[in-house]
Amino acid sequence: MQIHVVEPNETLNSIASRYNIAPAIIADANQLPNPNQLVVGQAMVIPIFGQFYWVQPGDSLWAIAQRFGISYQELARINGIQVNQPIRVGMRLYIPQRPKRDGEFLAYVEPRRVGEVSPALESSAREASPYLTYLAPFAYLPKRDGSLDPPKLNRFPEIAETNNTSLAMVLANQEEGQFNTELVHILLTNEQIQTTFLNNIVSEAKRVGFTDIHFDFERIAGEDREAYNNFLRRARDLFHKEGYIISTALAPKTSATQIGEWYEGHDYKAHGEIVDYSLIMTYEWGYSGGPAMAVSPIGPVRQVLEYAITEMPSEKVMMGQNLYGYDWTLPFVKGTTAKAVSPQRAIQIAAENNAAIEYDSTAQAPFFHYTDQEGKQHEVWFEDARSIQAKFDLVKELNLRGVGYWKLGLPFPQNWLLITDNFNVVKK
Repeated sequence: MQIHVVEPNETLNSIASRYNIAPAIIADANQLPNPNQLVVGQAMVIPIFGQFYWVQPGDSLWAIAQRFGISYQELARINGIQVNQPIRVGMRLYIPQRPKRDGEFLAYVEPRRVGEVSPALESSAREASPYLTYLAPFAYLPKRDGSLDPPKLNRFPEIAETNNTSLAMVLANQEEGQFNTELVHILLTNEQIQTTFLNNIVSEAKRVGFTDIHFDFERIAGEDREAYNNFLRRARDLFHKEGYIISTALAPKTSATQIGEWYEGHDYKAHGEIVDYSLIMTYEWGYSGGPAMAVSPIGPVRQVLEYAITEMPSEKVMMGQNLYGYDWTLPFVKGTTAKAVSPQRAIQIAAENNAAIEYDSTAQAPFFHYTDQEGKQHEVWFEDARSIQAKFDLVKELNLRGVGYWKLGLPFPQNWLLITDNFNVVKK
């Protein structure tokens, strides 16, 4: 597939003509929110087999071949040119489909705990499920007596079964919407309550049809770190005996001694030895309560993952990825909150305000600025096909297990298209 970035004066028709494809196919594949008003800098996926590359100043056949992981001799043969033939700027070269590798993909889906599950959320799960190994309703909330407060599952088990997607049972130590250190301490240290808790998990997993038991325990006190490790050992032995796998979500650390309430209770090395895989939450550098910046800049993401694979097998590491961006009102004032936006909505905002989309090559993320009707300045960071491809390239480079998404509900069609271009999705 081709990633095309809109240039000045381009239209959907002119882009389609460039790739000899119907405009409607591009519009449908990308679910374009602005087919009649494309934004300069907007990235789209062109659903063709392989891709084209236009020679840039300073390019050589060898350098282009290296960039796309193909021999220069094969690149020359495919394009009907001699290996020693000079290539001119602007010359179009065909790049064949990249080799795929197997990958596992998880996506959390978070229905509201009050009221009905929205049809839009179910629709999002239905759209994504063919591209997922695991669909993970968020979340079962354990109580202090070891009982469980379940999420609204609605049709999620049916959606998973229809698409041969495994269902992951997420356990999160939340009370009143916040991760609670005292609650998780009880679950980790009170043997009687812990036994009740684990037995309730197995009973519910059997009832619903879960295959993966996934612990998202956060804000664990540093002194409970080894208690968490021992809990996971006990849980693993029980779950494996019952035929389930076990996984965890981990805060994004760069060292074993990292200080902070989100980090001290997570022991990468122990998790790598105990559980079947861990999803590392490599997002929220740019967050709703902080200053404007990329949500998952590639540099910090790489730093976390490179550390992770020194502590645990790379095939047990799943990279966390956001499916959203944020719209900040400027200047940033501490205590204010940015608005979450989908990649599709971000493009729509840019179109409505005639704002060109820029791309930060260091963060590997798109952004733009605009002025609202009240005269307030805004800065928007989000994800697009380029930023996701950069993350997929990192997953392949580091030989990671796959990608876990937080969370379904905000449309991002380019992501799912690029999964199929890069990976064979593992189904279990």
